[in-house]
Amino acid sequence: MNAPSLDPVDRALVLASQDGLPLCREPWRALAEQVGIPEAEVIARLQRMLDQGAIRRIGAIPNHYRLGYTANGMSVWDVTDERVDELGMVIGALPFVSHCYRRPRALPIWPYNLFAMVHGQSRDAVAEKVAVIAGILGPEARAHQTLYSSRILKKSGLRLK
Repeated sequence: MNAPSLDPVDRALVLASQDGLPLCREPWRALAEQVGIPEAEVIARLQRMLDQGAIRRIGAIPNHYRLGYTANGMSVWDVTDERVDELGMVIGALPFVSHCYRRPRALPIWPYNLFAMVHGQSRDAVAEKVAVIAGILGPEARAHQTLYSSRILKKSGLRLK
């Protein structure tokens, strides 16, 4: 599959939005004014880039630390490979799970194949939420751990120059 190409207007649109959308009532209009194209064209170009895979998503990325959620636990689960996708969809839909995904095991050291990130205002709060996940998975979860963040890493996507 060929990598999608960006024309100069696409590139200008990505550059204008890569640090975040304008914080205003009409962000698409603000981007349109910045790039010099109609608002409808901004929306159409972004949709085309999404459809072609040039960009993966457009979404809010809240700073959970500033919202008071300072305990972050990546819960890791050993579930059967036959059900991991199905169970991941259920766990990923929980309101307190910010992201959930499947990863390959690294046997014999690492038996976990389902990962679900949980944020809380304390480790006890995270542990309560992980217990809810354990209750949902029941006997499907053969083992699990919760790995807590020890430092904050800067999150950013690909940057064009």
